[in-house]
Amino acid sequence: MAATRLPGTPRLLRALNDRAALDLLLTRGPLTRAQLGEMTGLSKVTASQLVERLEERGLVRRVGEQAGGRGPNAQLYAVTPSSAHVIGVEVGPDCVVAACADITGTVTSRVEQSTKDTDDPVGVVHNAVVQAAGEAGADMSSVRRVVLGTPGLVDPHSGEISFAHDLPRWHRGLLADLRRDLNIPVFFGNDVNLAAVAESSTGAATGVTDFALIWIGRGVGLATVIAGRLHQGATGAAGEIGYLPVAGAEVPHNASRRGVKGAFQSIAGADAVKAIGKQFGFRGAEAADVVRAAVAAGPAGEPVLDELARRLALGVAATCAVLDPPLVVLAGEVSRAGGPALAERVEAEVAAITLVSPKVVVTAVPSEPVLHGALRMALDAVRDEVFGSTTD
Repeated sequence: MAATRLPGTPRLLRALNDRAALDLLLTRGPLTRAQLGEMTGLSKVTASQLVERLEERGLVRRVGEQAGGRGPNAQLYAVTPSSAHVIGVEVGPDCVVAACADITGTVTSRVEQSTKDTDDPVGVVHNAVVQAAGEAGADMSSVRRVVLGTPGLVDPHSGEISFAHDLPRWHRGLLADLRRDLNIPVFFGNDVNLAAVAESSTGAATGVTDFALIWIGRGVGLATVIAGRLHQGATGAAGEIGYLPVAGAEVPHNASRRGVKGAFQSIAGADAVKAIGKQFGFRGAEAADVVRAAVAAGPAGEPVLDELARRLALGVAATCAVLDPPLVVLAGEVSRAGGPALAERVEAEVAAITLVSPKVVVTAVPSEPVLHGALRMALDAVRDEVFGSTTD
């Protein structure tokens, strides 16, 4: 049988080599041509041609020199930060926060826009995006993608949002309006899913391919990562754990109506946390304040943590009995306030009531996980676009 010729193989190899070199420069740069050759296994000649090709396209630049032994100093190369920018946006009921990052992942600006006195979501997002780009010194033409993190469902096929009850003016058709207004690719992302993206990138789930993230804040939510990929479900509703039926809690039969609480939300959401605290003498303006006070109280606050962990374990156990992930991350304001003391209790409770025993930890993302998840999702896509087009 005659051997089949693979058309375009040299071009494909060049593209693969270019991408490997760019990834190395992002993670380990700046590097010399010789170092790139050693790390990629390419010859000196091929590595030099690769660097010249990337430099001509404006994707890498010279940033210094490295002194060696004999002969002239070797040039150091790094990815050109201004070759592309992305903007991540976190949308809440009271304000919109936008941040701009260059293609290396360096966050170069952060701005806030109030949503209290406007009924124009397009205008609010427009102003936030333009201001974030301006403060970063980035021309709008270099902004390749905007990702907005919002509550509610994001349809995996159309990209539209629905059931964003905290954002009554955000509606179907808004995505197209934003794309027309900004003339940039714009995408919505569910806020809890984006928190999981951030956790996988820089948090407690770094290097973990299968994990679940439970968000406990004003609301409750779930994100699952399976084989390194977010699982969104057929309609984007995967993770709406607030509607999980729980024995003993009222199960609504009109769950899609605005203001209706699901069973798990009713026993583990912010109002329930405040009620638990009040039962044991702890009060606060927010649910996280109640949990924080209980932790600070030592033994006197343990009943609050015990009861909260018992309730959270019902949702965690239901998730883990189906997916059996090795890791569960507790995120959100309440989880952060509870810290390791809450995580350890949830882990023990889950192991006691099911046959699974995942490790349960608190988020390790320092701040604004939804915003940073939006930036990371945008960066991953734009790097594929920009770095993947090196042979065009």
